Formats: sequence, structure tokens, C-alpha cells
Amino acid sequence: MKNNSIYTMTLSAMLCAIGIIIPMFSPLKVIIEPASFTLASHVAIMIAMFISPQAGIAVTLGTTLGFFLGGFPPVVVLRALSQIIFITIGAIILKKKPETMKNLGTMILFCISIGVIHAVAEVLVSMPFYFANGFTDAAVSGFLYSVFILVGIGTLIHSCVDFTISVVIYKFLVKSPSIKSIASVQELAY
Repeated sequence: MKNNSIYTMTLSAMLCAIGIIIPMFSPLKVIIEPASFTLASHVAIMIAMFISPQAGIAVTLGTTLGFFLGGFPPVVVLRALSQIIFITIGAIILKKKPETMKNLGTMILFCISIGVIHAVAEVLVSMPFYFANGFTDAAVSGFLYSVFILVGIGTLIHSCVDFTISVVIYKFLVKSPSIKSIASVQELAY
């Protein structure tokens, strides 16, 4: 058991490093405040979510640090921090019901469900920044597009794309003896 804790901690540290590096150096990022899209920015936290709630939380905090160090606007950094909500919920679900990831239908439902939670949290974080200057006509008319569509719908799509990438990478990773032992402890063998 102690060995599995060391593997989990080491893997979490490596995922934190990846989560910090991606937002800082990714050439594939688009920032249209309050929205931002950095391809694969959720992959490290989602792989950590597959491992355990603790790994998911630790890697989400590390990734948030990456967005901060990458010089992203405060709203983007706080959106990254809000991901702790969907990662924790997702990791708890996977821990209690590992069969969720064994069937394509339940995996898609899980992906969309955590994507919706992810999007709602990011919309809620973005709203105070969008209405910082009050509820002017311009703010209200642009709210639907800027916050609901760009952040909300954009985050849902981005979340689902990154989830798919994460599943593919995790399936490859669990073939490694070290990671496979963690996966078997977590009962997440695909």
C-alpha cells in the first residue's frame, strides 16, 4: 500500500508539472476575455481525476498556478481554480462507481455531466468580472455571447475534447506496470 501511495504522489507531481507547463508554454491558446481556450489544458487534471480525488485536487491547484505564472488575466486564473469542483465531483463518482468508465454510453454521460458542472462553475466565476462596471445595457446585451456562449458552451466543448484526449492517454498509461498498479488499486482498469 505504501508503494501505491508513492506512485500516486509521484504521478500527481508529474501531472502538476505538466499542468503548470501547458498554460505557460502552449502555442495553442486563444484568449477572448472572459473566455480562454488552451488545448489540452484539462488533460493533466482529468488524468489525476481518474486516479483519486486527492490527486485531482492537487493537480488542479498546480494547474491553477500554471495559469497564474503564465500571466493569464485574473478571471482565467480563477476559472482554472474553479475546476477543483468538477474534478472533485468526478473523482468521487469514479471512486464509488468505477464501472462508469467501462461502458461507452456511461462514459459519454459522465463526460457531458462533468462538462456541464465545469461550464456552470466557470460561468459563475466569470460573471462578477463581466459585470464589474455594473449592469449597463452593453454589459447585459454582451453577457449572453461573452459569458454564456464563449465561457459556458465553449467550456463544455473544450471539456469534452480534453476528456477524450485524457481517456486515450490514460488507456495508454495504464499499460505501464507502475501506473497499472495504481489503476488496479483505484479499480479504474479500462
